[in-house]
Amino acid sequence: MIVWKKGRVSRVLESRPELQELEVEVEGKSALAWNYPSLTGKASPGDEVYLNATAVELGLGSGGYHFVIANLTKIPSTQKKEGHIIKLRYTPYQLQVLSVEEEVSPYRRELESFQSLSGTPVIVGELHSMLAPAVAGCLAGSEEKVRIVYVMTDGAALPLQLSKSVRELKEKGMLSGTVTTGHAFGGDLEAVNIYSALIAAFAVFHADVIIVTMGPGIVGTGTRWGTTALEQGEIINAVNVLGGRPIAIPRMSFADPRPRHRGVSHHTLTALGEVALSPAWVPLPELPPDQLALVKQQLKEGGVLKKHRVVVRNGEAALCYLEKKGIMVQSMGRKPSDDPAFFLSAGAAGLVAAEFLKEKGGD
Repeated sequence: MIVWKKGRVSRVLESRPELQELEVEVEGKSALAWNYPSLTGKASPGDEVYLNATAVELGLGSGGYHFVIANLTKIPSTQKKEGHIIKLRYTPYQLQVLSVEEEVSPYRRELESFQSLSGTPVIVGELHSMLAPAVAGCLAGSEEKVRIVYVMTDGAALPLQLSKSVRELKEKGMLSGTVTTGHAFGGDLEAVNIYSALIAAFAVFHADVIIVTMGPGIVGTGTRWGTTALEQGEIINAVNVLGGRPIAIPRMSFADPRPRHRGVSHHTLTALGEVALSPAWVPLPELPPDQLALVKQQLKEGGVLKKHRVVVRNGEAALCYLEKKGIMVQSMGRKPSDDPAFFLSAGAAGLVAAEFLKEKGGD
């Protein structure tokens, strides 16, 4: 079911070339909407628009925003673009991009001459909200002398422009570049799959550390196998194939009321215990003894301890770094003070990546 509604743009609250935040009048009431100019053209006050209201109607995690389907007042201008790779293929919104792998790409030679990630640390998270604390942990542990590149998969939101976190991290100089892979789009570079995305981050952006997560949101069904979070295990396999050092962020919480996410999430246990066929480092944050004991027991029962290399680090440095930079983070509506284990886990992964860089420099 798709819920279609017709509306009129009242105000443009924020407008950037890649994303507009709109106030729209729908059925006599004021509402919010996102508009992607690359798909539907730039919107202006007074424009009549078709809106996809499905997420709001179903109460899903869209933040209460509709999405502009079409502008009925004007047709978007047609601009000739390079590239012949199509994302969102065989949908009304199929989008032409210049992917980094194409023959006409200025980076084709770098990809063709690639040999190995040469032990580059690759942090692999499940949720988009892990990105900022992982970046902060890495920068705090390396005295800010590190190039970090973000690879966004298509496991959740597809447009990178929707991420306020990425925008803020780039504005503050904490990210050196972004790559969107699969059907995700809007990165500094576009890639066809996770393998070429990792290669692009390494060979084009010269990343010291690569961080991979899906975009904002996640698909879950409450079942063991029905979630996009399982991509974490597949990405770990890809990193090992390419010669990198995968670092998995375990999703954990002692504030989430759902039993399946208490301690270590069942998503993590399945991704690391079943899907990942090759080893990764799994950093745990320093926690109260009873919480850490539960986490280790869950990892043991899930087969994670015998397959992966589990270490414990103090992730507080990452949260202190975020505070110093004035960056506010939250996940599922919870802040670090509400659910410290979640954010400390991502921060600990960043610290381990920084340690690997020091080892690499010493070698």
